[in-house]
Amino acid sequence: MKTAHLLADALGRIREVVHEATDGLTAEQLEFRPRPTANSITWLIWHLTRVQDDHIAEAAGAEQVWTAGGWARRFGLPLDDTATGWSHTSDEVAAVRVRPAELLTGYHDAVYEQSTRFVRALTDSDLDRIVDERWDPPVTLGVRLVSVLSDDLQHAGQAAYLRGLIMAD
Repeated sequence: MKTAHLLADALGRIREVVHEATDGLTAEQLEFRPRPTANSITWLIWHLTRVQDDHIAEAAGAEQVWTAGGWARRFGLPLDDTATGWSHTSDEVAAVRVRPAELLTGYHDAVYEQSTRFVRALTDSDLDRIVDERWDPPVTLGVRLVSVLSDDLQHAGQAAYLRGLIMAD
């Protein structure tokens, strides 16, 4: 298996968990927070998708799907279009509400498409390219992609766990 196929497969697994975690839930269920400071499924999926969109678009030299595809306008969140959820306060988490709920998976699917197009075209030598010099050592494309996959898988798992809590009631 080539690295590009491995990365595309990992993105596809995240997409599967996103759909499984959200399938058939109402907007109210997606916004459920077990504690006032906890994240909702809506926020978790929005955040993991925003991170993937932001990081992969930057590495690809492309515009984010969030703005290029009009998703920011459709979501109509009271947040800056550059927001990804990083360091969000509890009030900001609560502000991430999506109506209709299908917008959430629609945006994720659009980001998945752009992300997989990008990773499928990569060669192993591309992974050594420096994409962020703000860190010591500088971040390579390979490290950035692993970081995105790790973050996304963790948040997708959290969303799946929350779904279990919701469905248990």
